[in-house]
Amino acid sequence: MPNTLLTIDMITREALRLAHEKATFIGTINRQFDDSFGASSGKIGDTLRIRIPSQYTRRTGSRVMDVQDSVQQSTALVVATQDGVDMRFNSRELALDLDEFSQLHLAPAMATLVSNIDADVLGGCTKSTFNWATNASPLLQTNVTTMSAVSSLTAPGNARTRLNQNLAPKGDRRLQVDSGTMASIVSGVASYFNPSNAISEQYREGLVARTAMADYYENERVFNMATVSSALVTSWRITTFITSNGINTAGVSTTQAIPVGQVFTVMAAPSSTTIFDCHPETKAQFPNAKQFTVVSTVFGATSTITFSPPIYLSGPRQNVFSVFTATSLALSSLQLNLAGTTSATFPNGLMYHKDAYTFATADLPLMAASEKCVRKTYDGISLRVWQDSDIRNDELLTRIDILYGFAAIRPEWGCRVIGSGS
Repeated sequence: MPNTLLTIDMITREALRLAHEKATFIGTINRQFDDSFGASSGKIGDTLRIRIPSQYTRRTGSRVMDVQDSVQQSTALVVATQDGVDMRFNSRELALDLDEFSQLHLAPAMATLVSNIDADVLGGCTKSTFNWATNASPLLQTNVTTMSAVSSLTAPGNARTRLNQNLAPKGDRRLQVDSGTMASIVSGVASYFNPSNAISEQYREGLVARTAMADYYENERVFNMATVSSALVTSWRITTFITSNGINTAGVSTTQAIPVGQVFTVMAAPSSTTIFDCHPETKAQFPNAKQFTVVSTVFGATSTITFSPPIYLSGPRQNVFSVFTATSLALSSLQLNLAGTTSATFPNGLMYHKDAYTFATADLPLMAASEKCVRKTYDGISLRVWQDSDIRNDELLTRIDILYGFAAIRPEWGCRVIGSGS
């Protein structure tokens, strides 16, 4: 017999279940900080500083001690984005049983809410990720303007190389790609994709299978990188570039703004690599170029970009092996090499370790008339459902809210997988 009244408690539980199932990306990244914002005492505000392990250099031999300062690094997780979906029901609709109510009302509402949050978080995390891989050899990805479709495990394998070089743990790795790319990969190497190899408990919406040390997810919300229209995309001269530790800005001889999320390398004209990547601990040079992503851009007489990661030429935080200090290298010979052809859009898949990014929700306050305002948490997702009646129109107004934030904790443990664009 159908319920004569769907209680707000039932609606809240069902909404949380649907949200959990549909979270293709946010359900696969670090969620350990939810409790920091949900505590009933000791509130921390909307910002949590997350500590990152300190880095050191090695002393060789038995010479005098070389005592180093322990510089504590951190990144900020800000939980300040409130999203929601609003509905109204009349008395007849409220007489439905829970299954019908979920199918007709809650499922489409939660799909819209979660899809948009998932897209924002996946897009934001991808734009914060500076490593990128294509079908080209990892050693040649210094000036890639022509990209082919990702139709094999070559590009994911190159992304795996980036994660390994940055010491990402071998377990808990995932790859998010759009369905077109997934179809190409599966078609090209079908024998590697056997769903029976997947652990049943791991199944979430979008999970296809596990292969090549990663769980492969199909997600239509991947970030699409739109490139600039200038024909000088492969040869923009760098006009200002201070060669000191911790730099993350550069002036470029163009008046066209470079989009946030655009990835690039820095080279000495015409084609020699200037900044190489290096091992995070030994500081030994890798054969591939250091890669960067644009995090902000201002243009006028020249474009000024802020990029990530900052360049450290020496010391415990050294992250590049560079020839910047060579006296024969003039600043005018440096150029910014943007990935991709001009005026095109490139879908950016994302391979990552779970701890590269984090997502957290906070408990929204319960409002007056608490029997009509319920908050519940399921697997770290805190959701509030608030209802009130409209006696004039015989309706029950319902709003579903979530307060959340995300951050790239260890972006070096992620790598974009970029294929051909449109």
